[in-house]
Amino acid sequence: MSWKVVLAILTCNVVMMSSSYTMIIPFLPLYLANDLQADPDTVNIWTGAIFAVCFAVTAVMAPIWGKMSDSRGKKLMVMRSSSLIAVAYILGGLVQTPLQLFFVRILQGFAAGLWPASLSLMSAYVPKTKVGIAMGIMQSANICGGIIGPLFGGVMAEAFGMRISFFIAGSALVLITLITLFFIKEPPRQQAEPGAVKAPTASYGSLLKSGTIRMLLLCTGLTNMVILLLQPIMTLYIGQLRGTQENLLMVSGLVFSFSGIAGAIAAPIWGRQGQAHGFFKTEVISLFAAGVLICSQFIPSTLIPFAILNFIVGLGFSGIFPSANSMIIVNTQTSERGTAFGLLFSAQQIGGTVGPLLGGVLATFIDYGYIFPIAGSVLVCLSLFLFFKAPAEMRRNPTAASATVQKKRANINKIKEQIVAELKAEAAAKQDSASAAASAGKEQH
Repeated sequence: MSWKVVLAILTCNVVMMSSSYTMIIPFLPLYLANDLQADPDTVNIWTGAIFAVCFAVTAVMAPIWGKMSDSRGKKLMVMRSSSLIAVAYILGGLVQTPLQLFFVRILQGFAAGLWPASLSLMSAYVPKTKVGIAMGIMQSANICGGIIGPLFGGVMAEAFGMRISFFIAGSALVLITLITLFFIKEPPRQQAEPGAVKAPTASYGSLLKSGTIRMLLLCTGLTNMVILLLQPIMTLYIGQLRGTQENLLMVSGLVFSFSGIAGAIAAPIWGRQGQAHGFFKTEVISLFAAGVLICSQFIPSTLIPFAILNFIVGLGFSGIFPSANSMIIVNTQTSERGTAFGLLFSAQQIGGTVGPLLGGVLATFIDYGYIFPIAGSVLVCLSLFLFFKAPAEMRRNPTAASATVQKKRANINKIKEQIVAELKAEAAAKQDSASAAASAGKEQH
C-alpha cells in the first residue's frame, strides 16, 4: 500500500479515536456528581482514582501490546484495541455507581494502546524523509479530534445527558475496527525497510540501554502528568471563573477546543521544522513554551483571557509529542518500533496515573488557580534538563544525516560509474585488438 493512502486512513481513524475520548473524559467529574451521585466531598478523590486506574493498567499493558505488534502484527493490535475500547465505552454508559465506573476504567486500561498501535503501523509505511510531516499530521488529527470531542460531547450532554456520549463514542470505535479490517493491509516486515535484513523483535532491555529512548520516556511521561494534572480540574475551574454552573459542559467544551484548534494548526508546522532543523530542537522549544504559557494561566480572573491563553498553550503543546514520536522512528528499526512505542505510551500512562491523583490532592487543599504555575514549572525545568543533559545521538539533525547518506550514495554511484566506464573501455580495447589480429591474419593468407 502507498504510505499516503495509509496516512489518510489512519488520520481519519485518529480523529474518531480522539474525539470519542475527549467527548466524555473531560466531563467525568460532572458525570460522577450528576449521574452517578458521588458524594460532593469525595468527587475530587473519585475523579483522581478513576483517571489514574486506567493509566496505571495501561502502563503495565502498553509494552506487552507493543511487543506483540512487532511479533504478531501491527494491524491486529489496532483492531484489538479499538474493539475492546468500544466495549469499555458502552459499559461506561450503563454504570450506576462510581465504583462500577472505576472497574470499567480498569477494562479500558487493559484495552488501551490504539494511539501507539496506529503510530507503529504508520511508521512501517512512511519513508524516513517524510517522518516529520507524517507524525505532524497524525498529531494534528489527534488534536482535531480533541477539538470536535468536547464541543460535540458538551452539546450532546446538555441535550440528552452524558450517557448518550458513551454510546456514540463506542460506535466510533466500532467503525475504526471495521475500517482497519477492510481497508488497511498488514505491512510486510521484509518490505518495511527496503534492503534491511530481517531482525528479531527487540527486547525492552536493549531499547532502554539507549540514552535517547530513556530521555524520551522521561519527557513524555512528565508531559502527560502535567496534562492530566490539569484536565480533571479544568472544567471546575472554568465554572469558578464564570461564577455560574449554567451550561458549564458546553462552555468548557468550547474552551477545551481552543487549545485543540491551535494544536491542529501548529502540529504539522512543528513536524516540518523538526524534519528541517532537528526534532530535538523542536522538542526543547515546545516544552519550554508550553511550560511558560501554562504558568501564566493563573493570572486571568475572568474566562475570556483564560480561554485566549488556552489557545496559545495549544501552540506550544502541539510540538512535544510529534517530535518525540519522530525521534523514536529515527532512532529505531522497523522490527522494534512497536516495542519502542509501547514503552513510550507506558511512560505516558505512568505520568497519567500520577497526574490525576496529584491534581485531585492539590485541588482538595489549594485553590485551582495555583495548580497552573506548579504544572507549568515542571515543563520549564524539563526543557532545561533536556537541553543540558540530552545525549549526542538525540541531538542529531535527521536532515543532515539524510544528506550525509545521500552524499555517500552519490559517491558510491560515481565510483560505480567510473568502474563501469573503465570496464567498457577495456572491453572495447580488447575487441579492437582482436579485430586487428584477425585482419592481420587474413592479410598473411
